Amino acid sequence: MARRGKKNGFEVLAELPWPAGIVAGVVGFIAIHHVLPWWLTKHNGPLAVGLGAQLGNILAPLAWLLLGLCWMAALASFLGSRRRRRLLDTRDSLESLASGSWAQFEQLVGEAFRRHGYTVEETGLGGPDGGIDLILRKQGQKVLVQCKQWRSRQIGVSVVREMAGLLAHHRADAVKIVCIGTFTRDAEAFAAGKPIELIGGEELLGMIRAVQKPAAIRVEPQLEPAPCPTPQAAACRRCGSVLVLRTNRRTGEQFQGCGRFPHCRGKA
Repeated sequence: MARRGKKNGFEVLAELPWPAGIVAGVVGFIAIHHVLPWWLTKHNGPLAVGLGAQLGNILAPLAWLLLGLCWMAALASFLGSRRRRRLLDTRDSLESLASGSWAQFEQLVGEAFRRHGYTVEETGLGGPDGGIDLILRKQGQKVLVQCKQWRSRQIGVSVVREMAGLLAHHRADAVKIVCIGTFTRDAEAFAAGKPIELIGGEELLGMIRAVQKPAAIRVEPQLEPAPCPTPQAAACRRCGSVLVLRTNRRTGEQFQGCGRFPHCRGKA
């Protein structure tokens, strides 16, 4: 079983929300560059007595180094969070869930639980062959998660039994086993009545779709129809006034005559 090594401080900070790295860097910088020299001087520490006013300048490079490392971890956290969001929002089928590496599958599952309100810790104890991949926390409950990206075979009872043992060993409240495929009847029977939830591919896909952000719909600007040209009223040839429709009293024929009639007897 492949195991990942213990995480260092940079990796732990990179898994926290990126604002935590920004704040940690600022606090660490102030503590080393300003607070620590003041504290040593106030308590007459031997280092402060020997170096005097130069203590702050000596510690300055260390303060800047800590600030830079924390901000780099914040940047890594921001980029990782954006990558996980994109990874989840682009998965819409079982085939797409099966694509990518087992590590990406763990990140995908973790992001899905994160959007369902869990605090997610990527433990580093799992691997492509199994183990505890995620630890979820919500409302005081601790849940262990194992992710299985097996594409062709069912998850057997041995995997469920292994996680049941880890449940007691780590004093967790529940276990979730997530896979793309399905579980055998023996596995389902063993999990029945226990705090073990079996999440198959279809259920996982439903979980993901429930929290996916809708794709941005591009709305094309609606062009207003060009106004129809208003027909220009005919003008009287004599005075230029607007012509109106009139009726010849003798013949009954209609014609356009000047609107200033009887002062003007012009026509079209």
